[in-house]
Amino acid sequence: MSESAPSSSPAWVIATRESRLALWQAHHVRDLLQAQFSRTVTLLGMTTRGDQILDRSLSKVGGKGLFVKELEVALEEGRADLAVHSLKDVPMDLPDGFSLAAILEREDPRDAFVSNRHAHFDQLPVGAIVGTSSLRRLAQLRALRPDLKIEPLRGNLDTRLRKLDDGHYDAIILAAAGLKRLGLGDRIRHPIDPDTMLPAAGQGALGLEIRTSNHELLTALTTLIHTPTWLATQAERAVSRAMGGSCSMPLAAYATWSDQGDLTLRARLGHPHQAQLVAAELIVRPQSVPEAITMGESVARQLQEQAGPQWLSEL
Repeated sequence: MSESAPSSSPAWVIATRESRLALWQAHHVRDLLQAQFSRTVTLLGMTTRGDQILDRSLSKVGGKGLFVKELEVALEEGRADLAVHSLKDVPMDLPDGFSLAAILEREDPRDAFVSNRHAHFDQLPVGAIVGTSSLRRLAQLRALRPDLKIEPLRGNLDTRLRKLDDGHYDAIILAAAGLKRLGLGDRIRHPIDPDTMLPAAGQGALGLEIRTSNHELLTALTTLIHTPTWLATQAERAVSRAMGGSCSMPLAAYATWSDQGDLTLRARLGHPHQAQLVAAELIVRPQSVPEAITMGESVARQLQEQAGPQWLSEL
């Protein structure tokens, strides 16, 4: 599609969750599309099952796919043309007929330490209460500081911050990207170095999902792909896919580029019951998505070999 598509063309409709962060992300993509294609873009706000179920962990009620299913139904029924997702919430295998058309340039992928009482993670006293519902974060926290008390924390970003402010936690761990996108960067006491807490696959990136049959839109959206982020997150997601990963698995995968063009992919897998982690790392120069996926699958095999069948069966 030409960038000078006529403004009289039918509007594109973006399906989005209605949380403040999701709406920021949808407005961001809308502005990109309108600027690049001179096309009217509107939003279809929706509430998903993941937004409605707040009293149980995602791993017990169906996983992060609960945040995207209703949006996919809107795409399938023709009520929307594309959906905007936080990539870390997108299942590793999409339903038949759906595709990730683009992944945008990544925001800060790190986790953030947020506290009203302590300036740094290292300053948390023995027995401090830390809020997170991520098994990935829980496993790494448990390996770092088995003395901490980890409590569940669900809800949208504002809800989580309010629970902290109400005194329910000494600290909470959130994605830095969401805080920065909403102008809440001042709530971050410090970003957590990936060496300390490895991020989730796709963390900080936005993914644009469409119906695969919408060839015109697919062609248009590929112009928004940020290739370094695209390849890095494809490698990360391949680790999770090969591990059978979902939010019910304490798995981290994060890839970074060097100035020389090398991609370093690191992954960690937590034990379901003990304060143990296994880790793997690989450095290559992927030039294509298949090469990035092969890289991720190789790292997953390293994790599987280190963990062993008993560990994996318990997961």
